[in-house]
Amino acid sequence: MLGLFRRRPHERAAYTLYTEAVRAARQPYFYTELGVPDTLDGRFDLVGLHVFLLIDRLRAAEKPGPALAQAVFDAMFSDMDFNLREMGVGDMSVARRNKEMWEAFHGRSKAYEAAFIAGDEASLLETLNRNVWRGEAPAVAATTLAGMVSQLRTRLAETPLKEFVAGTVRFPAVKAAFA
Repeated sequence: MLGLFRRRPHERAAYTLYTEAVRAARQPYFYTELGVPDTLDGRFDLVGLHVFLLIDRLRAAEKPGPALAQAVFDAMFSDMDFNLREMGVGDMSVARRNKEMWEAFHGRSKAYEAAFIAGDEASLLETLNRNVWRGEAPAVAATTLAGMVSQLRTRLAETPLKEFVAGTVRFPAVKAAFA
């Protein structure tokens, strides 16, 4: 019976990290200055991008990094499930919609990962343009976001693993940090 009330390893830290990624993705700068669509899809894309950067950092770390990365992923999709239900999506549709979001996140993550492996700024620009703006980014928005993403990736790489394990991550206020 007590097993029902026990938290999984890293669950608390993962939810805190995920919450900070969501908070970072919801900064108005993305939507007002960079023209990211302020829609469910646009917000999902930015949350997914921030969570990808976090998971990518944790997967590359020593133990318990990969387990914490999985816990962040689990927190994201638990939250997606909850939000679908809050929006009134019927129980019969939640699993299908969650699967669609998982597949979208997975595809975008693979594309971002490939762009970083290639080490090619043009590849990252193309990937961001396709995923965030559906191929129609405003003039310099993709370039600006690519620079921000690269800097954020570096900051996350420099953050000691113990901070993530403690549930601490510092996503900068974009206007102040990157403008």
